[in-house]
Amino acid sequence: MGHRFEGKVAIVTGAAQGIGAAIARRLASEGAAVAVADLTAERGAETVEAIVKDGGRAVAFGADVSQTPEVQGLVAAVVAEFGRVDVLVNNAGITKDNLLFKMTDEDWDAVINVNLRSAFLMSRECQKHFVKQKYGKIVSLSSRSALGNRGQANYAASKAGVMGLTATLAIELGPYGVNVNAVAPGYIATAMTDATARRVGLDPEELKKLAADQTPVRRVGEPEDIAATVAFLAADESSFISGQTIQVNGGANR
Repeated sequence: MGHRFEGKVAIVTGAAQGIGAAIARRLASEGAAVAVADLTAERGAETVEAIVKDGGRAVAFGADVSQTPEVQGLVAAVVAEFGRVDVLVNNAGITKDNLLFKMTDEDWDAVINVNLRSAFLMSRECQKHFVKQKYGKIVSLSSRSALGNRGQANYAASKAGVMGLTATLAIELGPYGVNVNAVAPGYIATAMTDATARRVGLDPEELKKLAADQTPVRRVGEPEDIAATVAFLAADESSFISGQTIQVNGGANR
C-alpha cells in the first residue's frame, strides 16, 4: 500500500468490528494514525491490535457518539493524543428491524440516534478543527436500504438522512477545504448481516448465496470493498468529489 494518509489522523466510529474495523485497518495501512472509536475502548482493542501488529498506529477510544458531551470528549481526547484530526468516518450503526405496526418508539429513536444523530454530532465537532486548518474529509455510511427495505423503516430513514446531511454539509463546508461524501453499501458479509439472516430464519451462508445470485458481479461484498471506497473518498485524489453518495453494491439496482 502507498502512504496516502502519511501524517494524517482519522477517527472511525463503530470501528470495533465489520466494516468499521476494515476501514480503520485500511486507513492505518496507508499511513494514518487511527482513533478506533466504539462504545467502549475495550471493544476497539482487537482492531487496534491488528493495526499495531501490521506496523500501524492506532488507539482505542470509548464513547456513545449519539450523545453530545461524549462526542465533545472523544474529539478532544483524539486531538490531545494525536495533535490534530483530518479525516472523520461516520460508520457507527445499528439495526432494530420490525414492521411498522410492531416498531416501538424506542427502536425508532435508538436507530435514528446511533445512525444519523451521531453523524451530525461528530461532523459538527470535527468541523471546528477542519475549518481552522482549511482541510478535512468526512465520509459517512449510508446504505442501499435508504431507498426502502421492508422491516427497516427506522434504518432506511436514518440512512436516507445521512444522504441529505452529506449533501448539505458539502455545500456548507466546501469553501473551507472540506470534502463530505457518503458510501452506500449493498449486501456486505458481516456479523450484522449474519444476524439479519438468522432473524428471518435463514442460514447466513444461504442468505449470502441468495444475495450473490441477485448481484450482477455474482458475489456478496466484503468489508474491504467498502474500506477501499472510503479510503479513496478520504484521500486527496478525490478532492473534486463532494456531496455524493457512492453506491457500492456490485451493480445491484435493488
